[in-house]
Amino acid sequence: MHIGHIIEQELQKRGCTKTWLAKQLYCHRTNVGNILKRQSIDTEQLLKISEILGVDFFVYYVNEYEDRENNSRLR
Repeated sequence: MHIGHIIEQELQKRGCTKTWLAKQLYCHRTNVGNILKRQSIDTEQLLKISEILGVDFFVYYVNEYEDRENNSRLR
């Protein structure tokens, strides 16, 4: 799972730009670009992005955890 890619897909789906998200986060556009390149992200930052976009990005981690648990039980 690559959370940066997931966030970027959500931005594209909504027609929002990196510049727009940067304004919402009160940071520079290059910082958003760096966030979107990351495979993982700080939970506080993820919470802010979730609130801004109205998407619970934490659910992706829950699903990843459940998938791993299910796969380990099958072994």
